Amino acid sequence: MNAVLPRFLKSTYRKEPIISVLITMGFIDALIGGLNDSWSLFAFGLGTAGTVLAFKLWRIQQHRPLPEEPVVQHYLPSRSSSPPLPMLSVSKKKPHL
Repeated sequence: MNAVLPRFLKSTYRKEPIISVLITMGFIDALIGGLNDSWSLFAFGLGTAGTVLAFKLWRIQQHRPLPEEPVVQHYLPSRSSSPPLPMLSVSKKKPHL
């Protein structure tokens, strides 16, 4: 069995258990109604699952976060406040001992 599907279902049920139960209930009602020629149960199941899916999509669109610009954190200032240090030159003379 594919290992991705059970992980996806578990994560979905953990995030929104009420919506997941209602969708499952609607699809099972539609399946039972379709197999037993009970068109009222079939319609009720499809209506329940469709309504819950529409509600979930509406909630996703309402809570869509705006993309945030990354904050750049500078550890050092762009310009130094102290004057630059003088250049060091190496003396070519050997020191006397």
